[in-house]
Amino acid sequence: MNGKRKDILTTGQVAQICKVAPRTVTKWFDSGQLKGYRIPGGRDRRIPTSELLRFMKSHNMPTDQLEHDKIRILIVDSDWQLANNTAAELRKMPVYDIETAGSGFDAGLIAQKFEPHVILINLMAAGIDADHICSNIRNNEDLQTTKVIAFAEGVKQNEIGAVLKKGYDACLTNSSDISEIIKTINQVTSII
Repeated sequence: MNGKRKDILTTGQVAQICKVAPRTVTKWFDSGQLKGYRIPGGRDRRIPTSELLRFMKSHNMPTDQLEHDKIRILIVDSDWQLANNTAAELRKMPVYDIETAGSGFDAGLIAQKFEPHVILINLMAAGIDADHICSNIRNNEDLQTTKVIAFAEGVKQNEIGAVLKKGYDACLTNSSDISEIIKTINQVTSII
């Protein structure tokens, strides 16, 4: 893989990948078919790679050019054994690139460099303010496309809604159910 991976594409880059005119990409964007965001203060549009993949697949366009990119996942948990077990299981999936953080401070530093697509965060982790981390991500322009999945071990089905209201994209109640974790990661990144 060469250079730094692009997660956010310009309409020009999308046009090259899809082999269409940039105008066409602008039309897809403006009609809401291709989701993304505008740069504040400008008219430039930006499209997340995961969204482009979803769009291309739904229109039967070949995605080989994008497919080799990995989904970057950051696991935030003060219980390093739990974090490492989860990381080891997820690393068996060749499409994932995994990092772990044992504190909110480490999570911030790693997130800056690693630019994760998905952050798995243990709500019960000692000394980690998961809600604070989640709201920081939600308020960070550069991390608008980052998905945050909460591990809320033992939370009852009827309490999940309250967790999601805090800004999490998904909530898992069993951190040892790897197939459920993978399914949830795929759902939130919409790369099915």
